[in-house]
Amino acid sequence: MRLLPIACLALSLAPPPAAADPVAEGRAVWVDACASCHGPAARGDGPMAGILVLPVPDLTGLAAANDGTFPWLRVVHLVDGRSGLRGHGGPMPIFGALMRGDAVAAEAPDGTPLITSARVLAVVAWLDSVQVK
Repeated sequence: MRLLPIACLALSLAPPPAAADPVAEGRAVWVDACASCHGPAARGDGPMAGILVLPVPDLTGLAAANDGTFPWLRVVHLVDGRSGLRGHGGPMPIFGALMRGDAVAAEAPDGTPLITSARVLAVVAWLDSVQVK
């Protein structure tokens, strides 16, 4: 009986499990939701790219096109559907609704507070990791 309180104390002092790697999670989401158009390495060469009306952009140059700074907040807004919305849709499907249910609070690099899906943040972390330096 005395071991139970000691065991509970030991468990409460144990370090929390390591946080999952958002880049690895983002890669997995990317493969499932984005690679068919954007390609496995985000270069715009997915198997669907050839049949789409609009060209699929190479997303590995986003930072280079923005003076070396990855446009984190803009990318989050595009992926979750806050930007680029038009009356009859836009060139990219809105994935925010498909990735709901795991809402998290985040802070953009400029300090802007944001609530979005953890999967959206993971995809954005992966995209940031594949930028051509």
